[in-house]
Amino acid sequence: MDGAQVHFAGLLLREYIARAYQVRVSQVIGPDWLSSTPFDIDAKFPEGSTPTQVTEMLQALLANRFSLKQHREQKEMPVYAIVLGKPPLRLKESARDPDASPRIEALVNITVSTGGAGTAVDLGHGSSYRLGGGKFEGKRFTAEMLASTLERYCDRPIVDMTGLTGVYDLSFDVTPEQAQVLGIRAAVYAGVTLPQQTLQLLDSGGNPLIGGMQQLGLKLDARKARLDVLVVDDARRDPLEN
Repeated sequence: MDGAQVHFAGLLLREYIARAYQVRVSQVIGPDWLSSTPFDIDAKFPEGSTPTQVTEMLQALLANRFSLKQHREQKEMPVYAIVLGKPPLRLKESARDPDASPRIEALVNITVSTGGAGTAVDLGHGSSYRLGGGKFEGKRFTAEMLASTLERYCDRPIVDMTGLTGVYDLSFDVTPEQAQVLGIRAAVYAGVTLPQQTLQLLDSGGNPLIGGMQQLGLKLDARKARLDVLVVDDARRDPLEN
């Protein structure tokens, strides 16, 4: 995304809706097929517009091309809450970066690379994480970013209830077996269809993030909470032609 154009590659319709309405993917409630087909978007910004208007443009695109109809409501859902655990807190305050630009979500370019060394994700504005080599390592994370990131490796929404307001570097150990479970969870979250034999590994794999949070002096607490959600009332499976 730059001052002239925007390019999204391989995102699911549920992810576009979440970005357009500034909610997490887990807060988009609708039919399962919203997570079945990826789409690419290549668009030029209209003259006089700015990248900060991307959310409004995405809303218009979803309404015009997918005939999206939606509404907001509150819904009680099973969640994991990240809360403070047994001391000490093992989060390291990130070094101040005088060159870091203000974090504006609409302007974040996120890049992901995968390989033998694991998965590395650049979240923009100096924030990043890496899952591989027996560790999960995060740089320049707020507690809210930690919750939203770990949610992609979990079976339910994660809510930050720590009260922490700083920016932190963090690291916790992950065994090869736990990394496999987290990888399967991430694939399910992304809408990938996996064989039943692979999905059965989740039944015995537990939730590796529970132990990971304990290593940081935090706790992942299963509970129910009322969340703001965006409910999809109607949408086309296939967008109108270009």
